[in-house]
Amino acid sequence: MTFAAILSASRASNDAAGSLRASLHFAGQTLVEYQARQAARAGADRIMILVSVITPALSQAVDRLSADGIAVALIRDMVSMVRDAPRHADTLLVADGAIVGQAYFEAMAKNEGNALLVADDSRASAPFERIDAGQRWAGLARISPDLLFNTLDMIGEWDLSLTLVRAAVQAGARRVTVPQDDLMEGRVALVEAQDQADLAAQAVLSHGPRGLRVRGAAEQYLLVPAARLAAPALMRMQVPALQVRIAAMALGAIALVPIELSWTGAGLCLLLLSLLLAETADRLDEMALRPLPMGWIAFVAPAFAVAGIALSGQGTVSSYLALLLAIIQMADRWRKVGTVRPWMIFTPASALILLLAAALTGSLALMAEVAMACAIVSAGAMILLRRD
Repeated sequence: MTFAAILSASRASNDAAGSLRASLHFAGQTLVEYQARQAARAGADRIMILVSVITPALSQAVDRLSADGIAVALIRDMVSMVRDAPRHADTLLVADGAIVGQAYFEAMAKNEGNALLVADDSRASAPFERIDAGQRWAGLARISPDLLFNTLDMIGEWDLSLTLVRAAVQAGARRVTVPQDDLMEGRVALVEAQDQADLAAQAVLSHGPRGLRVRGAAEQYLLVPAARLAAPALMRMQVPALQVRIAAMALGAIALVPIELSWTGAGLCLLLLSLLLAETADRLDEMALRPLPMGWIAFVAPAFAVAGIALSGQGTVSSYLALLLAIIQMADRWRKVGTVRPWMIFTPASALILLLAAALTGSLALMAEVAMACAIVSAGAMILLRRD
């Protein structure tokens, strides 16, 4: 059963006058935008952001979410909330400034009915709202339609989130307790300033989602591990994934120049670095819970790689190899590789490694034929092992 989500975005941060907790930078976007993506990934079919004032940062966040196909609306009063809230589905409530791991969103999304994410009272949980003598609310709650609308009918000028939480406590809501380790390490936190958000980001993103795609041999065993090391540092420096992707495209174009000048080894090295940057951009998108690009922008860097492979050899073998690698690259990106193992997917990056080794040993023509055979076997495996 689907559900909606209510995010709070009205409390001020401790950084500067007029700034909001919801507008703090987190995972390459505003905090409230990251919360919305978490709720959407957990299964929420609509997102309502409860605001006191609509700021440019909130408007831009809504535009980005809408562009990614996430239904989101800004709510300024209870009348709009009553109109937009679902009457036959639960609502996931997220506290203002709460940073909660995706696993808890998934856990709260599984079962219907009132539920609260709670933490035992301790120094680590002190920033959270106390709900009884022994526990505090950890920033996430699932609210039934009856409880939501009964609360909206009598809320007046009270704080919606806290009123709903207290009503859920009185209704005997199911409780999911956060381990103290997650509180101590910052994977569940309530942030009020940018420095706190940065510390929480390091904890949450280090345990963040990893791509479930079947990858090519070079990507799976070389590029992806390297990208996982580089992406967190770039995320902390607030480098957007798009800038990294553009850098990958530019480096791929530059790499064609030394190949044309017969500096084949140098050009192939640059092409591998270009593909690494493209993989790092993918990792940044995954960490920010953004959908990976599947259109032309995802294929520019690989296109330069296959062009470099075609230019690196003489005769038709290199050209045919490049065309076959382009097809395999598209199948890999669009997840149409069947049930093959990663080492069976011979992508352009895999071919570049073989050709680079051959360029250093002076056997480029022979290795081009070997790479061609590998590409044919790889394409055949994807076809023969494909399920209906």
